[in-house]
Amino acid sequence: RLSRNAGDLGSVVDLMDQKLLVEIRTYGQKFTNNPNEKFLLMILGSQAKLENDNKMVNVKRGLRARCEMGLWPSVPPTGYLPNPDRNKKCEVILDKHRAGMIKQMYEKVAYDGWSGRKLFKWLKDEVQFRTKTGKPLTLSNIYIILKSTFYYGEFEYPAKSDNWYQGKHEPIITKDLYHQVQGKITNEYLVRTQDKEFAFTRMITCGLCGSGVTADEKFKNLKDGTQTRYVYYGCTKFKDKNCKCGYIREEE
Repeated sequence: RLSRNAGDLGSVVDLMDQKLLVEIRTYGQKFTNNPNEKFLLMILGSQAKLENDNKMVNVKRGLRARCEMGLWPSVPPTGYLPNPDRNKKCEVILDKHRAGMIKQMYEKVAYDGWSGRKLFKWLKDEVQFRTKTGKPLTLSNIYIILKSTFYYGEFEYPAKSDNWYQGKHEPIITKDLYHQVQGKITNEYLVRTQDKEFAFTRMITCGLCGSGVTADEKFKNLKDGTQTRYVYYGCTKFKDKNCKCGYIREEE
């Protein structure tokens, strides 16, 4: 625990050299600012790191082997359940209560031209769809489902690794239906990533509709050549796209 990585182990020994760390006591022994004891500490720490590194290699090898067998090495996505047979570890089976609804979601987008938000309202208000944990699908969950190749039988693992595998599980949709849906939602839902962090975005919500609050940054060039920065906060309109909440300055 003292040496989860080489940097931490070096820092501990360096603190001893600076006499800022007097002694380390474990259940079975102690290490003081003594050359022999520091050397032993570094050997034990290096041995612990070797064990951790070997575990990581073995885990990755095991996950890759399962993927090559067509087995899904993680939590099954919505619409599937883990196989209750302990002899068939990592195999997934269809969730009979939800698989049909997943297929309907794809069909409504491909054939009826439904948007993600329309699906979201339909699942929440009319169908009252719930995941296996009893929670409703969020809008982002819906788009994750609509963009997942797992439902037609193929999957990539790890994500963005470009390592593709043919799944052993039963598909819910056809590959053709999947590609039809991708053509409908490609430009419809763009997630804007925000590298900057603002003071209040994760602390407050909209008082009118309860949605999250987003921040926008503006810069104004002054006549004297300087620049002034302004930050405005406003509703994301996630829960109510017609919310009439305006923007407010960060100072206010």
